[in-house]
Amino acid sequence: MSDITVVNCPTCGKPVEWSEKNPYRPFCSKRCQLIDLGEWADEEKRIPSSGDRSESDDWSEQQP
Repeated sequence: MSDITVVNCPTCGKPVEWSEKNPYRPFCSKRCQLIDLGEWADEEKRIPSSGDRSESDDWSEQQP
């Protein structure tokens, strides 16, 4: 018998079984998955950086 891992949905906090049975893991549903995606797209969520430049800035400088 294997242990079942349960995590909280990052969007609504509902307990979610982390298994192949849940195609939306770590989210509880497609709805919560899309809410999270929308927050990233609207830049409500972001990964902090240590500088003012991004990799895309470096890439544009290398183009002829």
